[in-house]
Amino acid sequence: MNYTDRKSMKPKPHLNESGLYDYAIKALGRHMRTEAELRRLMGMRVEPGERGNAIVDGTIARLKENGYLDDAAYAEIYARLRQQNEKLGQRRVSQSLTQKGVSRQIVTDAVEARYADTNEEALARQYLSRKRLPKPESPKDTARVMRRLVAAGFSTNVIYKILRQWDVPDESLSALDNLEEEPTGE
Repeated sequence: MNYTDRKSMKPKPHLNESGLYDYAIKALGRHMRTEAELRRLMGMRVEPGERGNAIVDGTIARLKENGYLDDAAYAEIYARLRQQNEKLGQRRVSQSLTQKGVSRQIVTDAVEARYADTNEEALARQYLSRKRLPKPESPKDTARVMRRLVAAGFSTNVIYKILRQWDVPDESLSALDNLEEEPTGE
């Protein structure tokens, strides 16, 4: 099937406040979204300019008033699921929430509350187990494990502690000192 066989690519008509509210409810019904994500989606469905922005603002206010949109609840649920299911570290969850447009204060509150009683080393070990990352056998394997743990949001102190308990040679660990602190992705 080529491009001309697809549905017509004509622009969709701009929505009024009622239509935009229905659109937003359907978008939130598919999966939870932050206010910033929803604003971006709705911004494409209204006329550009002040009038469109006013419709989006009104719809956002109505969604919040009816309890459909709450960035604090979103951040708490997101942090809980990433910690419990994906075994991700605190820094990775904070970065992801910030990228999704959640305010810094809400991110800080949600992540600190979720990770307050968490043993970071145990969580890192659970992550390694979940990803089936074995004990490194070479300096290259050691660097790979370290990069994965950094990308998953764990502190270098915890990473070095795990690697030392695995009896990774000190020369392999010293070669890792120049790795970046920021995650590079998985």
